[in-house]
Amino acid sequence: MLTTLLTKAAAVPTALLIALSGQAAAPHQPPGIDPDAPVITRNDIVIQAPLIRVWNIQTDVDAWPTWQPDVTQAAKQTPGPLRKGSVFVWSVNGLQNITSTVKQARPGHRIVWGGPAQGITAVHVWTFRQERDGVHVHTEESWSGAPVESDTANLQAALDASLDAWLHNLKATAEN
Repeated sequence: MLTTLLTKAAAVPTALLIALSGQAAAPHQPPGIDPDAPVITRNDIVIQAPLIRVWNIQTDVDAWPTWQPDVTQAAKQTPGPLRKGSVFVWSVNGLQNITSTVKQARPGHRIVWGGPAQGITAVHVWTFRQERDGVHVHTEESWSGAPVESDTANLQAALDASLDAWLHNLKATAEN
């Protein structure tokens, strides 16, 4: 009897089961940072350059070392423009061979990537919005994992400094 019930339940779409139970289905959430991570940094900048230029600089992974002094190597593993599922490998601030996977790419608007590196799980979100005074770039990143929990204050300071430098380097490159 239990097998029959489980078989029949598996054939019923989840949305229908939720509707029948009286519970509201959770709205679709775009990928984002881990709100419970011990280290989270958020930062913004306004760049006086066309949105397409800012986007192209930010998403040209192979060129990062030319304008980001802390990035010592970066290479896409997936050909073509960054898109959901694209993979790239890079090294920054002493973290070697970080493998990041794109979780969302809305060209000219939003890109999210993340992955593990030396025990740290990072999620990085970038949003771009054209306004009258320039391109507003917002970034936020979360770090979690044992290394973060054991040295939260120092890793928070490191991430704060890294994202601030990244944004200012992006601005200088795009406005040049």
